Amino acid sequence: MGIVEILGVAGSLSLLAGWRLYLTILATGVAMHFGWLPLPEHLAALQVLANPWVLGVAAVGTIAEFLADKIAWVDSAWDTVHSIIRPLGGALLALALVDASDPAWQVIAFLLGGGGALLSHGAKATTRAVVNVSPEPVSNAVVSTGEDVATGGLLALAIAFPPFAIVIAILLAAGAAMVIVALRRLLRNVKATLRKAMGDEPPRTDPLPPT
Repeated sequence: MGIVEILGVAGSLSLLAGWRLYLTILATGVAMHFGWLPLPEHLAALQVLANPWVLGVAAVGTIAEFLADKIAWVDSAWDTVHSIIRPLGGALLALALVDASDPAWQVIAFLLGGGGALLSHGAKATTRAVVNVSPEPVSNAVVSTGEDVATGGLLALAIAFPPFAIVIAILLAAGAAMVIVALRRLLRNVKATLRKAMGDEPPRTDPLPPT
C-alpha cells in the first residue's frame, strides 16, 4: 500500500473505532490473520492484532458492546465510559499504521487518529442521547443495528479496497461533523421550547407606579 492508502485505512479505522472500537479491532485482526489486509514490511508490528489473545478479548468486547448498545440509557452509560477509550484506541490504531522510523508522521497519525475517533464518538453519543429521549424502545435497537451494519460494511470496504479508504475517511469525518452540528442545534431548540412550555421565562419587571 502507498502512503495515501495507508493514511486512508488509518483514518477509516480510527473513525470507525469511535463507533465500534472492539468490532474494528476484531475485524482488522481477522483480516490480517487470513491475509485479507496485506501490510508493508514496516507495518509488521500491527500483526499483533491477529494474535489469538487479542482477537479473543476483542470478540468479548464486541459482544458486550453489541448487547449494551441495544438498551436505552445503558448505551449512553457505555458511551460515557468509552469517551476516553475509543479516542485512545483510534489513535493507537492510526499510530500502528504509519512508519515507525518517522517520528513526525507518528505524532501526526496519533493526533489525527485520536481526533477522528473522538469526532465520530461524539456524533454517536449525541445521536444516541437524542434517540433515548424517544418513549418507544424500537428506535434505539434500529439505530444500533444500523451502526453495526454500517461499521461492518465500511470496514470490509476499506480493507478490501484500500484505495477507497481515503474517500470513506473523508465522508465519515464530514458526516460526523454535520451530525454533531445538527443535533446540537436540535437539542438547543428543544430545550428552548420546553422552557417556554413550562413557563420558565425571565419574569417581567414592570415599572413601579408613581407615588
